[in-house]
Amino acid sequence: MGLLGLIAVLAALVVVVVGVVYAGHGGPGAVDVWVQTRVDGVGAPWLHVARATDFLGEPVGAVLLVGGAVAGCLLLRRPRAAVLLVVGVGLSVGATRAVKPLAGRTIHDGNLAYPSGHTAFLTAFALVAALLAASRLRLGTAAGTSLVLGAALVAGGTMGWAQVALGSHYPTDTLGGLCTALALVPAAARLVDRTADRTAGRMAGRRAERAARRTADTRQSEYR
Repeated sequence: MGLLGLIAVLAALVVVVVGVVYAGHGGPGAVDVWVQTRVDGVGAPWLHVARATDFLGEPVGAVLLVGGAVAGCLLLRRPRAAVLLVVGVGLSVGATRAVKPLAGRTIHDGNLAYPSGHTAFLTAFALVAALLAASRLRLGTAAGTSLVLGAALVAGGTMGWAQVALGSHYPTDTLGGLCTALALVPAAARLVDRTADRTAGRMAGRRAERAARRTADTRQSEYR
């Protein structure tokens, strides 16, 4: 198991532990209160920054962001990267939706809050982008891992700050969203790579078989 795999396991444990601790709660915990007193209630211009960041996690913003990135990957002839973007982001956001009713934590008149889907989305997007950049630049294990983790923390931290500043989530909700992406995107990357490699291997094998048949047919025709 690589370093990212170990981090993914630890992140999954964080999601479970925090979810159990705050299961069924309808209010902030001690950690949430401490963070909220330092983040909540921001004014202009930071309020506009928070709203713009939040928009990226809304359906329209997410479609524009992912759609633009996928289009770029296809233009660069990187179909595997395009698939990973869709799978990694979709898996992370889908997981938060599945966990929310299980955790049962609420905010603002019963709205399910844990884990934050917005935070999981932007973290997953940044993770995939960083993984692709590390591969493209052929970075070593240490440099590549640093880039991936740095991108995840910056993206997740920024969206988490926006969600808390706007009062949409408790801070621990955003931690759960960030860790959800950290837990799932590495697994999604491995799944996409293995599937693509197997597909490429099968296609290569079929091409080799067709070439062998054509060669055999050519030889037979020459002997006639």
